[in-house]
Amino acid sequence: MNISYNWLKRYIDFNLSPEELSAVLTSVGLETGSVEEVESVKGGLRGIVIGKVLTCEEHPNSDHLHITTVDLGDGNGPVQIVCGAPNVAAGQTVVVATVGTVLYDGDKEFQIKKSKIRGVESFGMICAEDEIGVGTSHDGIIVLDSEVAPGTPASEYYGLTSDYVLEVDLTPNRADAASHFGVARDLAAWLACHAVESPLKRPDVSGFAPDCPEGGIAVEVADTAACPRYSGVTIRNIKVAESPEWLKKLLISIGQRPINNIVDITNFILFGMGQPLHCFDLNHVGGEKIVVTPCADQTPFVTLDGVERKLSSADLMICDSEKRPMCLAGVYGGLNSGVTDQTTSIFLESAYFNPTSIRKSARRHGLNTDASFRYERGTDPNATVYCLKLAALLVKELAGGEICGDIIDIYPNPVKPFPVELKYDYAARLIGKHIPNNQVNSIARSLEMEITAVTDESVSLLVPTYRVDVQRPCDVVEDILRIYGYNNIEISSELHASLSAKTETDLSNQLRELISNQLTACGFNEILNNSLTAASYYGENSELTDASHQPVSLLNPLSNDLSVMRMDMLFGGLETIEHNANRKLPDLMLYEFGNVYSIDPSVEYTQEKPVAAFTETEKLAIWLTGLVRQPNWLLPAEKSTIFHLKAVVANVLARLGLSAKDIDFVPAESPLMSQALSVVTRSGKQLGLCGTVAKRHLKHFEIKQEVLYAELDWRVMVRLAAKRSVTYTPLPRTQPVKRDLALLLDAGVTMAQVEKVVRGSEKKLLRSVTLFDVYEGANLQPGKKSYAIAITLQDDEKTLNEHQIEAVMKKITSNLSAQLGAQLR
Repeated sequence: MNISYNWLKRYIDFNLSPEELSAVLTSVGLETGSVEEVESVKGGLRGIVIGKVLTCEEHPNSDHLHITTVDLGDGNGPVQIVCGAPNVAAGQTVVVATVGTVLYDGDKEFQIKKSKIRGVESFGMICAEDEIGVGTSHDGIIVLDSEVAPGTPASEYYGLTSDYVLEVDLTPNRADAASHFGVARDLAAWLACHAVESPLKRPDVSGFAPDCPEGGIAVEVADTAACPRYSGVTIRNIKVAESPEWLKKLLISIGQRPINNIVDITNFILFGMGQPLHCFDLNHVGGEKIVVTPCADQTPFVTLDGVERKLSSADLMICDSEKRPMCLAGVYGGLNSGVTDQTTSIFLESAYFNPTSIRKSARRHGLNTDASFRYERGTDPNATVYCLKLAALLVKELAGGEICGDIIDIYPNPVKPFPVELKYDYAARLIGKHIPNNQVNSIARSLEMEITAVTDESVSLLVPTYRVDVQRPCDVVEDILRIYGYNNIEISSELHASLSAKTETDLSNQLRELISNQLTACGFNEILNNSLTAASYYGENSELTDASHQPVSLLNPLSNDLSVMRMDMLFGGLETIEHNANRKLPDLMLYEFGNVYSIDPSVEYTQEKPVAAFTETEKLAIWLTGLVRQPNWLLPAEKSTIFHLKAVVANVLARLGLSAKDIDFVPAESPLMSQALSVVTRSGKQLGLCGTVAKRHLKHFEIKQEVLYAELDWRVMVRLAAKRSVTYTPLPRTQPVKRDLALLLDAGVTMAQVEKVVRGSEKKLLRSVTLFDVYEGANLQPGKKSYAIAITLQDDEKTLNEHQIEAVMKKITSNLSAQLGAQLR
């Protein structure tokens, strides 16, 4: 939000520089990102002065140029300037751009330099209006009144004033500060806290009065829940015209484009006082009656931008007597009911709408306006009539007209200030410092909180209705502290610490750092995706959900692409892969730690058990796609495969203390993958899944290459790691013994089954089982395949003898034959 330094001074007197003001606003919670100078004329007419033409002669080498001498009032004597204007003459008072001056033509700029024109030297330029930005005429040079002294700066003659714009970043709870007057309120409180009395200057509306008792139109509010207060007034016989300079300058300074006096007045009230207004052309209000009501579902409505939108029955609309929609309440006006140059009578609306209703309508139609920004965060319900009177008086001043009838104000259930009791010792505990009771009370008063009772222990307050975010004692403490100053809370010199047992969270963080370092060292990049994702990922893939496992939907999503909580990590990673692949980076190794969410709709949601229906699980996700090794002079390119992914998963588990003998990769079914393996412990505990992502998911992201994906349950892995310790042992003094076996197996037997049988046959001496060859084809029976495996045996204490080795190998081959039907080749 942009705040004009000069506009702010309309509501409060202060002597702070723009930079000092920026620091003050930041200290009270209105963080200021930048301070920029705004000039009414680009360049501020720097280097341009008033001059007196002493002589004017024809140029010898041109039939339209003149050679002049001009007194610039600098005491250095007259300067020679060649001028091509037809109206230049001796004795004139003119505007001169001196050598070195920069002039602007839109976004282009050029510098006045000493030059030769047709052989004659020229030291400056006598200017026309459009050349310096004070007008649009280019018929000739500017000729001023003769009494203006030479040497007078042009900026002084034209009365140019500079302004400064402060970019204030509002937090969502500070809708009360979304205006110049709202910022002035906080500034006044800060000044009062620092012993500078500078009361707010609230514009006077005491002069408001109807010009005639008749002529006002009727208003009916059919939905008081969505529209708790609706105020309006009728003004006839106005003249729509250009706004005065002061109003245009203020709007331009904050980046708003002036339109006409009526629309500019509504924007002036919006950005000045924080109350959105809307004007209706009475010529387009059927039956001269306003009806505030929802319309039928799918009713067509053309907004000011010319787009036809289909209304929802939940949208609150401003309609005429025939229930024809004229405005999407609090969000956007209609194309045919707004103010134009032909408008002569208006109905001026100032209302308070339910924030939730406005927020849903704005999101539903993808609209974000200055009015909806304020309404959906909560405006002041008790400011509508005041702002309406202020706007009506400005309309009379700038557009003429007559106020017909009194103000219509439909307010069936007035909103009262929020009562809050603040205990002084509670404030001291929360702040960490005792602020004197009288100072607490003084800050509360400066924030326009009414004190109704004071005791030695507490103060009773009524919080104004524009502070919709201050309804609890802790909210009041926060308000008091930001005015008192966070920097005024001293840091204690004492340090309190206690030794406690390491929690699962501590261990999780430690192990996460460990695995992150391991994966990064192996060439992986960590990514961080949004926990919010698109509902379409699950709506189009119903196999990802079931009756007890549904996505968690947001009540007020920011967009359709961020409307549910993610149920898995896959789609965020595919978005990242798509983004990189589109930028010629197809070879990726990625990992992410994050949470996934789901809800069981069959579990009743209650205030006593608000999270009983929800599940939140922490995951470690890994993606591989493209090449894992680029080609070079020694080795060819190597494409990522499921075996690379298995190795990565196994190494992660090994680093956590789960060695190869503790885990199995078992074929499984998954709606996310076309070839899935379930990662389980020997005891049967599920750790996660890994495999090849199904092509139907890749097609959604237009990914044309294979993607390998693993999703592991991080919390289960942490609990298992807590029971294990990763240690090292000295290298054994004995030599290992290796034996190879060539096995003839059924085609359906996997290496995981073979390894499981081998490891189950010998637990003390077995060190490793590896597969080094697979053969299927000629010379084998149909439905058979050949595995060649290498088995490593070792005793750390003594060298194995042949008898021991043969006994182990005989047991292994016997078990392979009995359990898998394996035959030795």
